[in-house]
Amino acid sequence: MKTVLIVLLIIFILFCIVVIVLDSNRYVIREYTVKTDKVSLSRTIVFLSDLHNKKYGKNNEKLIADVRGLKPDLVLVGGDMMTAYPGEDYSSGLHFVSEVCKDRPYVYAEGNHEYRARIYTEDYNDLSDRYNNDLAKNGVKITINDHEDFFSEIRVFSFSMAHEYYRRFRLKPMPDDYIASEIGNPDDGKFNILLAHNPDYFENYVKWGADLTLSGHVHGGVVRIPFWIGVISPMCTLFPKYSGGKYKKKDKTMIVSRGMGMHTIPLRMFNPAEIVVIRVCPTDK
Repeated sequence: MKTVLIVLLIIFILFCIVVIVLDSNRYVIREYTVKTDKVSLSRTIVFLSDLHNKKYGKNNEKLIADVRGLKPDLVLVGGDMMTAYPGEDYSSGLHFVSEVCKDRPYVYAEGNHEYRARIYTEDYNDLSDRYNNDLAKNGVKITINDHEDFFSEIRVFSFSMAHEYYRRFRLKPMPDDYIASEIGNPDDGKFNILLAHNPDYFENYVKWGADLTLSGHVHGGVVRIPFWIGVISPMCTLFPKYSGGKYKKKDKTMIVSRGMGMHTIPLRMFNPAEIVVIRVCPTDK
């Protein structure tokens, strides 16, 4: 009996290793539909988050081709395309963002890594300046606490929350007026999309008035219990409430990307990376 248990344990460990290797080096495309009476035509949005300089083959060419092949009307980048380390080689993230945003409408919002590199220059030296300058050379800019309008019906807000809202082990309460103080108020006549990297504050986003919030940050929970939930977040909380997928509160929606790369815990299990596709459609379609 003991020998059988040892063999089964070895088989299980080998199975886990195979799953980790596969899931850490592949991605899937997941699609969601959001219906609203605020748009008159259907729009395809590709949402990308948390690449962390990950490479899928040479120069991420397949990843770039797959995003382009979706023929998005709008590309929304939710942040953490690079990783904030002093002297970090961000070339793969830079190339990916530059290629998928080229020649099409886009918004690139900060994640906590772009934010940290920009704010804490004593730790990261000129990383943020170099990254942003190289983005600019490729015609790309990061939007910080501002908004842009598209197709006369959609307004996209980029919300760069302070680093204190990313602290590990505990969730700092967010004042009800904090978001409006940073980015202003939504336009009730438009479909308001909020790029807010940390999904833990969904209730605040709903109170602010976001019709659709797009978040990432949690990397799908790193390891997922199949068909259920993620196990741990980058903030070191177990079984995070919002780890990936579509969430609803009344008539408001949040879609959380499981991310495209890895950071801190450099693996994925039952949790491949993902490209998120969102079809925003008129209510009657």
